[in-house]
Formats: sequence, structure tokens, C-alpha cells
Amino acid sequence: MSQLIYLTCMTLTSSMTTYRIGQLYMISKHSHEQSDRGEGVEVVQNEPYEDPNHGNGQLTEKRVYLNSKLPSWARAVVPKIFYVTEKAWNYYPYTITAGHIFYVKHIFLLLQCSFLPKFSIHIETKYEDNKGSNDSIFDKEAKDLEREVCFIDIASDEIPERYYKESEDPKYFKSQKTGRGQLKEGWRETHQPIMCSYKLVTVKFEVWGLQTRVEQFVHKVVRDILLIGHRQAFAWVDEWYDMTMDDVREYEKNMHEKTNIKVCNQHSSTVDEIESHAQYFLST
Repeated sequence: MSQLIYLTCMTLTSSMTTYRIGQLYMISKHSHEQSDRGEGVEVVQNEPYEDPNHGNGQLTEKRVYLNSKLPSWARAVVPKIFYVTEKAWNYYPYTITAGHIFYVKHIFLLLQCSFLPKFSIHIETKYEDNKGSNDSIFDKEAKDLEREVCFIDIASDEIPERYYKESEDPKYFKSQKTGRGQLKEGWRETHQPIMCSYKLVTVKFEVWGLQTRVEQFVHKVVRDILLIGHRQAFAWVDEWYDMTMDDVREYEKNMHEKTNIKVCNQHSSTVDEIESHAQYFLST
């Protein structure tokens, strides 16, 4: 098991009307763009949910089909059709996600693998209006492992070449609606408003001989996803900045329907096969 804390800053505030809407817009659009040839994100469930402690929120379940994105050594040991199940309980600014659990000031995310049930990712996310200066933000959570801290700079950090678009590069993009953009080195020290997404990511892979390699690979993927997603949310700000929560929920619904059509047709007959693999590994 391994833990990292990822810090990602944005020139936004963490209020419901800014970051949350941008986050929902970015996830929906990005998922649709990346879903092709039977791979990508299938939305299984997305509906209001009420929790006795956190109040009204949103429950989302997704299947993320990944085969072509796995390294060759991983593709050699998983089925041809492979997916990760993500469940998220979002009571923004408090959220739980399960491949495991997210906090948005709190989000819980749970991720579980169709083929390797002994694999899980737990993500706890908290958002604050600062530049990543809260060193004790996760001090109340159980600390079973040493935690490394990874700062993600949306302007300066390199992304995989296949994902690069100049129009989505914060060094060059400037928003017509907010005037923000063309971020230069040291921008976190000078730009206002500014907020930070703090994510405590715990990866657990209980398979002897592969644990370290898999956990390191997952942390690299998590970092790339956070970097690309936040760059896109920033570069797409003029598309979502005037949206209300009702607007973005309608957009989200429409994009989910279009994305599911792209992803689902090739998998309807294979899910039972995948789940039978999972039952086998659970029993071993």
C-alpha cells in the first residue's frame, strides 16, 4: 500500500458556482472526447442521493474501460475487455469516491478493478482557497504510511505528448470572460483568486511480485489525469463560466448519453465474463 498527497492550484475559488461547475463540465466533455473504439467511460448511474450526515448529494457509478491505456506488461495478464468501477458520493463541498473515497472539502472516490478485486484506490479530496499552503490538511486522517507530497503545476508540468493541445496550454490560453490566463512561472504567487485541490491518494494492490510496480504505475496515471483535467478545466472556462448548476447538469446528462452510445455497444456481452473472472480472484 502506498500514499501520496497531490496539490493542484487553479485561478478560481472553491465555491459551488465556480470550481464545482467547471469540474462537472470538464469531466463530462473529457470523458466523451476520450471514449472511442469501445474504450472510455460508461455512466451506469448518476442520480440525487441523500445521506443522513452530509445531506443532499449526487451518487455516480461509472465503468472505465482501459485496455489500450495499460502498459504491455499489464495487458499481458488482464482480459481483452477490462474495466475499473468508480463509485462517487458527492456532497460538495464534501465528496466520497470509491475505486475508493474522495473528499471535496470532501469527496469520496472508490475504484475497483473488474479483473483484480484485490486492487483498490482510495482518494480523499479537500478544497481550500489558498495556494497549497495547508501542510496539516490531512492530519486528522489515519496516517499508516509515510506520505510524499506532489505539487502539480498546470502551466509548467509536462503532459504526455499525445494529450498536448496548444489551445489547452495555460501558458498561451487567455480567457475572454475572466481575463485570466497566459500563466507564467511563479503564477501561484501572484494570481488571484486562487484555490487548491488537495488529494490524499492511497493505492492498494495485494498481489505478490507486482505490488510495487502496479502501485507506482497507478500514481503516475493519477498524476497525469489530475494535470490534464485541471488544464482542460482552465482552458475551457469560457465554455462553462456562465453556466448555472442546472445548466451543467443538463449538459452532463446529454454528454453521458452520447458517451455511453460510443462505449457500450461493444461490451454488453462481455460484462458477465469479466465478473466471473472477478469472482475467481476473490476466492483465491
